[in-house]
Amino acid sequence: MLIGALALLAGGVALVLVLALRQETRAEAAFPPEGRILKVGDTRVHAVVMGRGPDLVLIHGASGNTRDMTFSLAPRLAERYRVIVLDRPGLGYTDRINSSGATLTQQAALLSQAARELGAHRPIVMGQSYGGAVALAWASQHPDRVAALVPVAAVSNPWTTPLDPFYRVTSSWWGQTLVVPLLTALVSEARIESAIESVFPPQSPPEGYADHVGALLTLRRNSMRENALQRANLLDEIRAMVAGYGRISVPTEIVHGTADTTVGLAIHSEKLVRQIDGAVLTRLTGIGHMPHHVAEDEVVAAIDRAALRAGLR
Repeated sequence: MLIGALALLAGGVALVLVLALRQETRAEAAFPPEGRILKVGDTRVHAVVMGRGPDLVLIHGASGNTRDMTFSLAPRLAERYRVIVLDRPGLGYTDRINSSGATLTQQAALLSQAARELGAHRPIVMGQSYGGAVALAWASQHPDRVAALVPVAAVSNPWTTPLDPFYRVTSSWWGQTLVVPLLTALVSEARIESAIESVFPPQSPPEGYADHVGALLTLRRNSMRENALQRANLLDEIRAMVAGYGRISVPTEIVHGTADTTVGLAIHSEKLVRQIDGAVLTRLTGIGHMPHHVAEDEVVAAIDRAALRAGLR
């Protein structure tokens, strides 16, 4: 009976691994790299470059990839900027840096060097949500590598709510070992669509967004592990980073929706605007966590103001 149970367990594990690999292969076939793969040191970084004009870097949020920015925003901005969209470490087609979760500082260092490899030595840097925290780390840790800053619905200040149970599980050893492969193998398309819709309230995703964004890429085992670790480590990193906001001296245009329940305006941007000298906060009435899709005009206007203040337009 014991041998039979072990054989059944081994067969179940093998089946999960086969299904997970099949899902990952399907995801990469459906959503291949949009741009080029750079070599930054020993790390491969995926970058999409389009347009001409002042350099502008766009950084996606948690569970995302370049496709979040290339759906509509990047092509529109490429009409008058040289837009560089980068996958953060472990997500999309950028390599993981380590097995403990790339820190905000490590991500900023890697992405700023990738931008330099592309000839963007002092770009405008826009980041949304978690990507906004990376943009803040970029501006505070590498002030000579940024011309202006545009945090959109950005994580910026400490909060008191506990870590979501999903991330507590998927960032743990047993979760990374057992639960993540199960999720990769078994999560349905309907569950993926529901997860996409959950970040937009009170608005809805724009038509065609779910088909474009490549959420299946985040369900790959390494990406899911990396995303969970980054999210689990985020609060401590934010606590450590706040003291450096006073070093940010570039023009800063903050954009945040008043109906954002994922990254609260009062906890984050209403404090951030007082922490960066000369920063300006644009409050978007009734807008949730995804202004770069549901209030695109206002986000583009903020980028244009930052460029103008930096003398780039």
